[in-house]
Amino acid sequence: MKMKILAIESSCDETGVAIISDGALLANIVSTQIEMHQKYGGVMPEVASRLHAENIGVCLEAALEKAQVKLEEIDAFACTRGPGLIGALHVGLQACKTLAMLYQKPLIPVHHLAAHIYANEFVEPLKFPLLAVVVSGGNTELVYMKEHLHFEIIGETKDDAVGECYDKVARVLGLPYPGGLPIDKLAQVGTPTYDLPIPLNHDKGYDFSYSGLKTHVINLVHNAEQKGEQIDVANLAASFQKVAIGMIIDRVLKAVNDFPVAQVVLAGGVSANSYLRSELPLQLAKKNIPVIRPPMWCCTDQAAMIAKLAEHLYQEKIFANFDLGVDPNWQIDDYRKF
Repeated sequence: MKMKILAIESSCDETGVAIISDGALLANIVSTQIEMHQKYGGVMPEVASRLHAENIGVCLEAALEKAQVKLEEIDAFACTRGPGLIGALHVGLQACKTLAMLYQKPLIPVHHLAAHIYANEFVEPLKFPLLAVVVSGGNTELVYMKEHLHFEIIGETKDDAVGECYDKVARVLGLPYPGGLPIDKLAQVGTPTYDLPIPLNHDKGYDFSYSGLKTHVINLVHNAEQKGEQIDVANLAASFQKVAIGMIIDRVLKAVNDFPVAQVVLAGGVSANSYLRSELPLQLAKKNIPVIRPPMWCCTDQAAMIAKLAEHLYQEKIFANFDLGVDPNWQIDDYRKF
């Protein structure tokens, strides 16, 4: 008999429900809120929570229909516990707890960033030891894994996350939210002619810093406006992307020199960036280290990745009681603590 897991994702502005059966993805339904939040130039937490509450029932029904599965056939229910927006997380968790209680099945709490890493299993199996490059709107981390479900943070941002930096730079350049894609597209046609500071340029560690780069670009644009000077948006986008993504590549190259690494995997929304997806494999090919890039549909938030990781957690019997609460600041190396 195949093991079936129903997973729910609601950490930010996508409501997702997926059903997986022994590695086979039967359904992956996503309802995005991007169009709503574009009006505000970023995610409005209270609006996101209300929309999750409206959408989750529809997504659940669509997933069951797509998978041709009944709720009583599900062996376990999994959901994102954190990190994320507290109200948004609550919607998914309460729905998941209700289903688990109703059908008396295990409740599996899933760490959102760990799930992004495991989304790469839709491409090929993870090989250890590996280095996961977790880059998104809210997180920038290097995570070292000696084996399955072993997460060690060896580098993280000291301030802004790389995706957050992209969004704020896009806003000052008059580009739409989210800022990753429009900046990436402009950078492909622009030339990096602007001299931008490289944060932590002489730091020998693996940490990141993006607040200084963000502030420099904002000040550069504002000063140009005050002087009546024209900004070449494409060239500035190319200059910004070269530094922002270059910092990630630099830290990865340092880490693979210092740690035994059989594989590097990209994870998170910024793993969709064309420069990162092309340049990092080129650099690591010189060291004969393969880079696994998640499919584009796995870069954004969805429940398929929650289900994929939940399969591993199910095998380890990592279940939660029904008094489980969310944790917006849940650390990946504390994924067993809830």
